[in-house]
Amino acid sequence: MEKLEIVYKNVDDLLPYVNNARTHDEMQINQIASSIKEFGFNSPIAIDNDNMILCGHGRLLGAKKLGLKEVPTVCLSHLTPQEKKAYILADNKIALNSGWDFDLLKLEFEELKSVDFDLSLTGFSENEINDLFNDIDKKELYLKQYCSYNCRYFILKKVLEN
Repeated sequence: MEKLEIVYKNVDDLLPYVNNARTHDEMQINQIASSIKEFGFNSPIAIDNDNMILCGHGRLLGAKKLGLKEVPTVCLSHLTPQEKKAYILADNKIALNSGWDFDLLKLEFEELKSVDFDLSLTGFSENEINDLFNDIDKKELYLKQYCSYNCRYFILKKVLEN
């Protein structure tokens, strides 16, 4: 396995993948920028030999919003053209396939709340956090978790109930 090296590159030298199917609305870009500002730029942007972004389009947009001139990158030169396409999709989709242990999640938020940490920096909405603490049914939390913000969870709930 090839060792990866982090190299800082000028944001203007990075080229978005023209067929990037993943979208980032302004709210999410703001979340990413806030996360970078609070925690640092901890996840390098994956690029190819031509500086084309494979993974990290949203991080680049967040960095530009903050006025950063350089960002950490890692070159994935070992991937074939077909592997690049598949990896771009896999990197975005596989993370979405995971779930949450709501009891442990609630414990983590309780600890953060106890030290007055800004919970909005976690990426969870106020409603999602409130649902954890309002003893909402786990089935309901599960339904909400698997519906993106573009989908109305109550429509899915109705379909599943029938």
